[in-house]
Amino acid sequence: MTYVVDERCIKCKTTDCVEVCPVDCFYEGENMLVIHPDECIDCGVCRPECPVDAIKPDSEPGMEKWLKLNSEYALKWPNITIKKDMPKDARDHWDETGKFEKYFSPNPGAGD
Repeated sequence: MTYVVDERCIKCKTTDCVEVCPVDCFYEGENMLVIHPDECIDCGVCRPECPVDAIKPDSEPGMEKWLKLNSEYALKWPNITIKKDMPKDARDHWDETGKFEKYFSPNPGAGD
């Protein structure tokens, strides 16, 4: 098992999770984070840090799509290990659904 980030992170990106990760397995896109599944040690310390519950075990039903996306973009985006300020409009999107289709960006973030 590994953890993955799903669409709830899109336009949220609070980065509280990266601050507690003992193995630095988070990678930053323009408007979301992903977890590198081969680097994640399944400790779960990141999960309670996410205010929107965007971090899930890959074993949950429906997570196959997110495992694939996390795997792909962890190889393309820069590593992030420090907490950053969340986007100013993040709270406006916390309860929104269908964010992948509306907002997903394949562009990398800044990383550390």
